[in-house]
Amino acid sequence: MALRFYNTLSQQVEEFRPQEDKLVRMYTCGPTVYNFAHIGNFRTFVFIDLLRRWLLARGYGLDHVMNITDVEDKIIRSALEQHKSLKEYTATYEKAFFEDAAELRLTQPERWVRATEHISEMAAAIEKLGEKGYTYESDGSIYFRIASFPDYGKLSHNDFSGIRAGARVDVDSYEKGDARDFVLWKSAKDGEPFWDTPIGPGRPGWHIECSVMAIEYLGETLDIHAGGVDLIFPHHENEIAQSTALTGKPFARYWLHSEFLLVDGQKMSKSLGNFYTLRDVLERGYPPETVRYLLASVPYRKQLNFTFEGLKSAATAVERLRNFAWRLDHEKFPAGGNEKLGLRTAQAEQQFYQSLDDDLNTAEALGAVFEYLRDANTAMDAGGFRADNEAAARGFLQRFDSIFDVLRPSAQQGSLSDAVVEERIAARTEAKKSRNFGEADRIREELVAQGIILEDTKDGVRWKRK
Repeated sequence: MALRFYNTLSQQVEEFRPQEDKLVRMYTCGPTVYNFAHIGNFRTFVFIDLLRRWLLARGYGLDHVMNITDVEDKIIRSALEQHKSLKEYTATYEKAFFEDAAELRLTQPERWVRATEHISEMAAAIEKLGEKGYTYESDGSIYFRIASFPDYGKLSHNDFSGIRAGARVDVDSYEKGDARDFVLWKSAKDGEPFWDTPIGPGRPGWHIECSVMAIEYLGETLDIHAGGVDLIFPHHENEIAQSTALTGKPFARYWLHSEFLLVDGQKMSKSLGNFYTLRDVLERGYPPETVRYLLASVPYRKQLNFTFEGLKSAATAVERLRNFAWRLDHEKFPAGGNEKLGLRTAQAEQQFYQSLDDDLNTAEALGAVFEYLRDANTAMDAGGFRADNEAAARGFLQRFDSIFDVLRPSAQQGSLSDAVVEERIAARTEAKKSRNFGEADRIREELVAQGIILEDTKDGVRWKRK
């Protein structure tokens, strides 16, 4: 089965064919380093990580560029409020982002690029757009005239034919449907950072940053451009306009966008008290791999409803996977092979691959894995899982984890949440009541491996973290 993605540009699921047979040129919008990244941001970054891993698993080479936005309105405003230089202010949050990304096991792109390190290239691109008649100047700032680009709106599928000529916007972010000439270069203002360039003193607008850096490293036409749905308009729409105007060629062939993350069914908002950074969640005792599992479990084009009950369910799912891995590592299976189980393993792996080939349908892929775990565990319990079945089962589990990456416990203290520890202790108590001492010992070993120390007392089981 061919790999297929939903292309926002065509609004269709299309077979994926890169320009070069096995090389994928991909640009994805990275963090804006003005604060700690929240779980909604990381929903998108986990999607990008899954996309990377699956392309590599399917034999593609990657030339992946991700930007770091280290100059834009919010950053400048916050840096000025804290009396810090731009570099000093952004360094704190850039470092935090990389730490959080490592916690969630996000693989690194081939190149990280910072906006502030490409100012001269941006100024040159803006100058070239002016020579082609796409820009105009007002009060020292330079704007892109969207009326000069007839295809404006083709990504967001909005009809902007009735826009008011000459209306312009200076801010980096604005409301959907508010189509106005957007700023490419902002004139220098008192107290704000600026750069001296051939087009005058000032700084770039947000939208031109990504276009210039993508073209600089990946060429005039990308294979994939990806990000969150909130970037479709205006950011990605503006990228298409200025990039195509600059080169005369299509900017990106496939546009992939991940849907919003909700919290308890509502949009995440500080005013609602449901705004969480990744650090907020980890401080509650949930391990990073549980958060990663939850963020990966819903297909990227569906809204994900984040709840702490959902995190508990994710923790239980991860434990089921680890329990199966533990059984493969520690149980002794009868000699020989079970042909029927061997066919079942191959079938499950095929379903897993087909699901991810189908626009990264992670829910169906996980369904294939857990249905297989149920059948394999049943066979183990009945003595029907044989020694010759072990290699195929282990290989399937390893290939699953090369994408989802949740099997190995986090190095952070307390990699299991309190709720999951209590569940495992209750399961151990039930096993002892049933005189299934082997299972009770296995659960104890599992908890010890997670840094949980149990103490059996006359009043019940006490536990603590190492």
